[in-house]
Amino acid sequence: MNVSDIKEKIQLAVASRGCFIVDVSLSADNDIELVIEKEEGTVEMDDCITIDKEFHAIWNQDEEDYALTVSSAGLDRPFKVLKQFSKAIGTQVEAKLKGGRKLIGTLEAADENSLTLSYKAKVAEPGSKKKVEKTITEAIPMTDANSVVPYITFE
Repeated sequence: MNVSDIKEKIQLAVASRGCFIVDVSLSADNDIELVIEKEEGTVEMDDCITIDKEFHAIWNQDEEDYALTVSSAGLDRPFKVLKQFSKAIGTQVEAKLKGGRKLIGTLEAADENSLTLSYKAKVAEPGSKKKVEKTITEAIPMTDANSVVPYITFE
């Protein structure tokens, strides 16, 4: 049992629940964490239970001697796959960039190479000593993004 084998064999069961695989980790002790995300909406407990049952139908736990955790990506985990970025288009995200820069803004677009954020920033206006708040739209190379997570505000 290895990560690519797990992804390949469980993919159909995950897709049948309207989900996609975000990550699979396998420890030296055979502790497996399968992280999923819903194509639309949020992952529900029934999704995790059904996928857990399918996993156990594929791999005999007594023979393979593993521990399995099936969970949703969660709001605190950085995006790992392009589908997560695509699903988040139009929502607020927090992007931590190389060099320590942090941006909070609306994710406008994303592909394998870059993400585009719109955010408010104070910029110097030509001929004025005061800075003016403007909306900036910036394309950021994916290689410059250390992490991108959903940005949640409580009002």
